[in-house]
Amino acid sequence: MRGFLTLIKICKEKRKMIMSLAFADFRKRFVGSYFGAVWMLIQPLVTIAIYAFIFGPYGFKSSPPVPNVSYTTWLIPGMVPWFFFSEVMNMNTGILQEYQYLVKKVVFPIELLPIIKLISCSLVHLFFLLVMFLFALFSREPILITWPQVFFYSFATAFYALALSFFTSAVSVFFKDMQQIVGIVLQFGIWMTPIMYDETLFTGKAPIVKWILKINPMYYIVAGYRDSMLTGHWFFERPGLSLYFWGVTTVLFLFSLRFFRSLRPHFSDVL
Repeated sequence: MRGFLTLIKICKEKRKMIMSLAFADFRKRFVGSYFGAVWMLIQPLVTIAIYAFIFGPYGFKSSPPVPNVSYTTWLIPGMVPWFFFSEVMNMNTGILQEYQYLVKKVVFPIELLPIIKLISCSLVHLFFLLVMFLFALFSREPILITWPQVFFYSFATAFYALALSFFTSAVSVFFKDMQQIVGIVLQFGIWMTPIMYDETLFTGKAPIVKWILKINPMYYIVAGYRDSMLTGHWFFERPGLSLYFWGVTTVLFLFSLRFFRSLRPHFSDVL
């Protein structure tokens, strides 16, 4: 807990530097690209279009569990947080190698690097939240009072991704294959989270699958986005799932931060 409080203190003291580096990181990702930041939208939107075509009315004709809602409208609130989570994990796992010139500086608090990259990814996520809201409006979905709740679940996604990032980024310094492992786990994880399919497709045949799916913290986040955008349910209407998510994520965050700091003295030697 002391490490967590120290991290908050450092973030408060270095907030201007953090924001400056985060915006610089965001701009750097599109330097030299002809279409610039447009690329950050194209690939995810194409992915959504492919899934919507395959599982929607032109493919397997999957029916979303929310009445009077199209498959695409149901799919988008599930894909948006997953894009955010997977981008943070992919970017942060190799963050220490990317910024090794800062890691080797004794005076720089390198615990801030995963946070800087997280903020950079959050800027992209804001664009997708805007796309999600606009799509809901153009689809003539009713405007629900719970729509702003997606920002609460965005924070939950960020906190969970950051908790994992401290661990994967530290391991990646000594075990280069960690980035490939994270990529494979993310490919597997998107199917272990009921994003493209209705969970009742499996839970109806094997009720234990319901509990297996809920073990995954991303289940809580995806369900929360859909609650906010489609059904109008509040986060406190899932008390058990909320306690489980925040309990597991907090413990994971404290463990990963301590693990990161225990390996920190060796980072500059290896890099």
